[in-house]
Amino acid sequence: MSNKINKQLENSRHSMAHLMAAAIQKLWPNARFGVGPTVEHGFYYDVEIPDYSLKEEDLKKIEKQMKKLLSGNLEFTKQTVSIDEAIKMFTKLKQPYKVELLKDLKTKGTTKINDAEAEIVSDDQATLYTTGDFTQAPASGAGFTDLCRGPHVASTKELSSVAFKLEKLAGAYWRGDEKNPMLSRIYGLAFEKKEELENYLNLLIEAEKRDHRKLGQELELFIIDEEVGQGLILWQPKGAILKQQIEEFALHTYQKRGYELVVTPHIASGKLFEQSGHLGFYKEGMYSPMDIDGEDYYIKPMNCPMHVKIYQNSPKSYRELPVRYTELGTVYRYERSGTLHGLTRVRGFTQDDAHIICTPDQLIDELTGVIELTKYILETFGFNKFKVVLSVRDPKNKKKYLGENKDWDLAENGLKKVLEKSGWDYEIEEGEAVFYGPKIDVKVFDSVGREWQISTLQLDFNLAERFNMTYVDKNGEKKKPFMLHRALLGSTERFTGVLIEHYAGAFPLWLSPVQIKVIAVGEKHITHCQTLIQEFKSHNIRAVVDISDETVGNKIRKAIKEKIPYMLVIGDKEINSRNLHVRQRGSDKITEIAKDKFIAQVIKLNSTKSTEL
Repeated sequence: MSNKINKQLENSRHSMAHLMAAAIQKLWPNARFGVGPTVEHGFYYDVEIPDYSLKEEDLKKIEKQMKKLLSGNLEFTKQTVSIDEAIKMFTKLKQPYKVELLKDLKTKGTTKINDAEAEIVSDDQATLYTTGDFTQAPASGAGFTDLCRGPHVASTKELSSVAFKLEKLAGAYWRGDEKNPMLSRIYGLAFEKKEELENYLNLLIEAEKRDHRKLGQELELFIIDEEVGQGLILWQPKGAILKQQIEEFALHTYQKRGYELVVTPHIASGKLFEQSGHLGFYKEGMYSPMDIDGEDYYIKPMNCPMHVKIYQNSPKSYRELPVRYTELGTVYRYERSGTLHGLTRVRGFTQDDAHIICTPDQLIDELTGVIELTKYILETFGFNKFKVVLSVRDPKNKKKYLGENKDWDLAENGLKKVLEKSGWDYEIEEGEAVFYGPKIDVKVFDSVGREWQISTLQLDFNLAERFNMTYVDKNGEKKKPFMLHRALLGSTERFTGVLIEHYAGAFPLWLSPVQIKVIAVGEKHITHCQTLIQEFKSHNIRAVVDISDETVGNKIRKAIKEKIPYMLVIGDKEINSRNLHVRQRGSDKITEIAKDKFIAQVIKLNSTKSTEL
């Protein structure tokens, strides 16, 4: 899809949000509106209706009203007014949330809501868009008028071919703050063609089946207990094994590639986070300090400052570089309760963290190594389609970035060079680099085509400067090294959630918490089953036996539901045979195979990390 078409669709979705608000206003004239931006597949609007709570069945009513308005060829009219005039206008219309945004706009120059921020034409002006009769609106209520930066389509005639559907109703605190009123958020979908909408609705049905929160409970992987706290994961035995397999493979691979394992504490003095800049730039994402011997200590939101301290423990020569530290460090970050989502948005998580400290001459090789490692790791886990984004400086405003131009040029050009060498297609986003360095983000597409942000490679000129990191070059002079942050899995928790949905809980053999389930037909077969289990375990094969007092049919159905790769039923015939009768996940067929051959096959699949059974 071209950028032009993307922009047209974006405008259509934005206009659909206003059309939905206009329909709501027609149905409930006293409705109060928050913000109504576009999102990835459509749009939403936050609304409050005094003395009435919107229900799911109201969505059809709103959708019907939208279609009625669509047929009226309503125009989207832009007007520029002073902020004071706009405040009077929305006060008269009894729209307190718009008035609040305008007052922020007047006093602070921003509404602090990026997707609803009004365009400032001059110091005291903003833009409004009216859907409907501009000559009478807004005083008469004949049209819907919104504080909006635009752009929009010219009229609803351009929206007549847009395939849309109101998707769901949710709650949302005004401006994301739990102290503010809870508004109703209505989500809508909008696509250029009906076929695209239908495909996406089918995807949603499939995504619901794969929801990691649902599967996590069914497969007994993890739980979240309110008495423990929101956003804090309790790993059950099977989930702990899955997490262990992910982490052991990652750490083993990193150490083979020259990374050194380090371990750092969960808390640190506020002095450390003050020096690193986290208390200045990231305090809202950190938890409140605890007093220890009269000094403020914080639970760590990041591992980076501690890795810097390990580096600084002894002077470094250029001969000792590069240094590559890796840690699966548990960190804690404050997330609003409304944003928490199973494993993919939590408050405590294990960060797949590494820091590379190198000389300028080593930078290209180190970047190349990280890109190659990223591909290997993600492909081993079964991801084969990627979207790569390179975030660089705003070329028109280089002064706002920390560090010297020559270092930025070397870093940005280096990142481009290694991406081109890797064969990955990538996009460049100018102005999206953070102030302390350029970065690469790697997104994967799962088995049903959804996009997930996973890996990040970030250059950092900030910590090297703040901590005065140095090395001694071959001339005996102290120089500042380059520092790279690198997280290939992101966090174990989030990555596990993505894997659950990618595989719908039917993991490859090497990741499966239980690889083989042995089913005893009756009591007299239990001893043989237990002997077989011990033999499997001696080869590091994860196997369990079902000796419950249930029918064989029920035991088989249970194993199928648990998505276990291999199932063995042991009865009289199997006890007296040197062969095993194996049922593979997803098949009704029973395969007879020599026990030694089956064990060798499982060992090979485990060692090669195959995604096949």
